Amino acid sequence: MKQGKRKKAVSLKYEQGVDRAPKVTAKGLGKVAERIIAIAKEAGVPIHEDSDLVEMLGKLELYQEIPPETYTVVAEILAWVYRLNAEKD
Repeated sequence: MKQGKRKKAVSLKYEQGVDRAPKVTAKGLGKVAERIIAIAKEAGVPIHEDSDLVEMLGKLELYQEIPPETYTVVAEILAWVYRLNAEKD
């Protein structure tokens, strides 16, 4: 019997004017990933799915800043989140 891939999740936090770069605030596999996603949804946090990015960010330590090679893609995601938040207001 073949098992499906385990779900993975990484949570980032970035506070403009305070942080130099976004930081990993939570990460997990399987049930932990499902819980991270559920908490984000309950809090109204937008979810963006990108398996390659999750794979890369999942290798970082908690509270570690993201590496420069991910700045562009994370900036695009943050811009998307800011637009979504602006539409809600």
